[in-house]
Formats: sequence, structure tokens, C-alpha cells
Amino acid sequence: MIVSPDGDVLVTNDGATIVERMEIVHPTAGLLVELSQSQDNEIGDGTTGVVVLAGALLEQALLLLEKGIHPLQIASGFDKACDIATVHLEGISGPVDIFEHDHENLIKTAMTALGSKIVSKNKRKFADIAVHAILAVADLERRDVNFELIKMITKTGGCIEDTKFVNGIVIDKEFSHPQMPKEVKDAKICILTCPFEPPKPKNKYTLTISSADDYRDLKAQEEKYFTEMVQLVKDSGANIVMCQWGFDDEANHLLLQNQLPAVRWVSGTDIELLAIATGARIIPRFQQITAEKLGKCGLVKEIEFGTTNQRMLQIEELNNTQGGAAKDNKKAVTILIRGSSKMVCDEAKRSMHDALCVVRNLIKDNKIIVGGGASELSCAINLRTKADEMPGIEQYAVRHFAEALEQIPLALADNSGLNPLHTLAEARTKQISEGSHKFGVDCMGGKIGNMEDLVVFETLLSKKQQFQLATQVVKMILKIDDVIEKDEMAEMMAQQGM
Repeated sequence: MIVSPDGDVLVTNDGATIVERMEIVHPTAGLLVELSQSQDNEIGDGTTGVVVLAGALLEQALLLLEKGIHPLQIASGFDKACDIATVHLEGISGPVDIFEHDHENLIKTAMTALGSKIVSKNKRKFADIAVHAILAVADLERRDVNFELIKMITKTGGCIEDTKFVNGIVIDKEFSHPQMPKEVKDAKICILTCPFEPPKPKNKYTLTISSADDYRDLKAQEEKYFTEMVQLVKDSGANIVMCQWGFDDEANHLLLQNQLPAVRWVSGTDIELLAIATGARIIPRFQQITAEKLGKCGLVKEIEFGTTNQRMLQIEELNNTQGGAAKDNKKAVTILIRGSSKMVCDEAKRSMHDALCVVRNLIKDNKIIVGGGASELSCAINLRTKADEMPGIEQYAVRHFAEALEQIPLALADNSGLNPLHTLAEARTKQISEGSHKFGVDCMGGKIGNMEDLVVFETLLSKKQQFQLATQVVKMILKIDDVIEKDEMAEMMAQQGM
């Protein structure tokens, strides 16, 4: 639980979020925060593991320094050990078929990422939603996923089980008038970034109304503006209007009279997403409205939920009229996350983001390894074997790198309520005696298990990135000779007359 100076409370077990929100004082700890953010930006998952590994490497480096080994030799040894470990990871990894019909392997890997989260009870459902969302917007030829096409909305008042995947866009708005139709089929959407308002002259002249006739003339002029605006929209063939700005009651009434459903105050992000998904062009002026600039979709409907009848707009069957949404890669989807409170919704959203990143990483590189600390343990066993063959003093650094890797299964065993050292020793013995890298910590069963049989997988991309980023940061810290604060530096420069 993290409490901000303003009194805001955050409850999370997401590594990146914890280190980001903490008030960090020590400069080395600040480097670990950046390390976690780097892992989060590049991979999206494994943020806790990379910080734990970096901390373990720093601990082992201190032991080596106490033995009198030079920091550069330690850094060089860690670098060699990281290279050996990543090559070993490649050797024990296996491909997963991302083109399979039921996408079961993708779901299983996403479930592993959700096992320690608040949504672990519903991890199958969340993993299934993540896989559907990624595959809906993925460009499988280029092995690329545009996360901007996946919109996540949180809405309090339900339970986590109510979270659902929408094959379209959901906007937290409703039609501007309660008497407008709640459903529009074969929608032709006009997206406007100009308001339904009379033009405001940019000058300092004042308008004086001195009689009832003047007032009626002004009213007629305003009505003419509104009528022309609505007519321009109608002439283009549009049957629904999405406007980034608001419009007053006069315009709203005219839109209703002309049977033109409209939505006002749509956010700029939603406007852009709508334009991408429906193939529409964003129109800045009424005079520029043409039929070619309209977006097309199969259905726009207003959905209700909750006892308070909260309403949202759902835009479905995108690009059906244009054909080949998957080829154009312009399909957009929404994940509607429900929860009992804002805190639960936010944590569920972070969990979903991790699952989405895992599936995205498999699209980029479809190799997976077993989880549960089994891969780190296998790398540690391999590193000790390689260290015995090294002639130089770097063999000590390689052995201590192996010790650091074993902190991951130790932490897993400790968090599962097991005896850490006993569990680690048993897993290591099992791997060596069976000649298999698949034995790790069974966090749910409380014993050693075959991670492949238990369906615990991680992406190779994430694990390699963890090893490499943690090693780079530790190498940089090892090469620091002295810590100089800004005040000290200014004083030194003043003494030197600079």
C-alpha cells in the first residue's frame, strides 16, 4: 500500500508501479527505478524480476569486492556470464504456434503473467480477452502490434468477472438527446472537430438589440446557421455525428428534428481512434463535409449497465462495409474492465496490460521457456559448469552470477510459504538427476513440479531482456568511483576558478 503526500492510496503488486510511486532517496535505488521503467517500456512484463535480479547481482558484487577482486574484473565476469546465460536460454526455449486455431499456448503463457495478480481467480478469462484483443489488431506479416488500437476502459460498480471484450470501440458518452434512437445500423459517421455554434466574429464590435424586430432577426440568423450546418451533414449521407465540441439546445433540437443522432464532447483520443477504425476523415469545417470523408461501421448502439442506468456508446462491426479490416490492420477493439472500486479497476487494468504485453511479445518472437524459476536455475547450473572451465579470475564472478540467478526461485519459494533453501536444493537436485531444465517451484501446490506439465510459461524475449538490462545497470554501478552531489561539485568548480 502506497500513500501519496496528498493522501491518495494505491494498493498494487506491479513492480514498475511500486518503484515509480516510491519516494527514492538513494541514487543507486534511482537507477533501479529507471531499470524497471526500461523493462516496462520495452517488454511490459517482468518488471519485478529485473529489479530482484539487479539487487541480487549488486549483493554478489559486494561479496566479490570484499574478496579484493577489481570492479572491472567483476563487471567483465558478469558480462560473460550474461552472454552464457542468454545463449543457454535460447537452447532451452521452444517455439509456440501463434497461428493455431484455438490459440491455447498463447492463453497459457498470458495466464502465467496473471498468476500473481489480483485477477488470478479469473486469469483464464483475462488471458483469453488479451489474446483476442492482440490478434484482432496484430499485423502477423510484420510481427507488429499497435497498442493504440486497443482501448481499455475502467468502470466501477461491477465485479471483476464482468470484464468483457468488445469487438469495436466503446465511448463513455451517450446520445446528446434522450429521444434520439438508441441504435443505428449501417452507420455512416461524420466526425467533426468544429462546434455546432454560430460563428464568433474576431473583432471588438458590439451588437445592440433595440427592438423586438432586431431580436427576431438575430434569432432567424442563428437558426439559419444551424439549419445550414445540419443540412450540410445530411447532404453528405451521414446518419450519425460525432463532435469533439459541444452544441447548444437549438442545434440539439434541430438534429433531433432531422433524425440525425449526435454525440457531443467526444475526447480527442476517441476521435482519432474512431477515424482509424472506421476509415473516416476528421473534418475541421462544415463546408468540407463530403461523402468520401465519412466513416462506416455496422452498428452503433447505446448500452446500459448498473442500477443507475449508466450509458455508453458501443461501435461494432468495424470496417465490415469496407472489407478486409485485418489486411488493412485498421480494426480497433475495447476491453471494458469492471471492479468494485477504482483501486480494483486500476490494478485489474495494470494486470491486463501485462497480459497484453506477454501476447504481444509472442507475436514478435514466438519462443517460450518454462517459468517458476526453472529457467534461472537451469542457467545457474550451466554457469557453474562453465565457470569450472574458465582459467582466469572471472570464474568467481560467473559463479556469483549463478548465485544471483538463484535468488528468483528462492523468492518464489519464500512467497509461496515454502522453505526457500530446502526447495531450491530439491529443485536443483531434480534438474541435475533427471537431466531436465523443466523442474521449478510449484507456487500453488507447495512442492517441486514439472513446469511444462503445470502449464507455467514465460516469453524468451522478456527473460533475455531481464538478464541483459540487470547486468548492464550493475556493470555501470560497479564502475562508479565516487558519488558527488551538486553542491560539492559547485564548490569544487568555484575553488578551481571555473
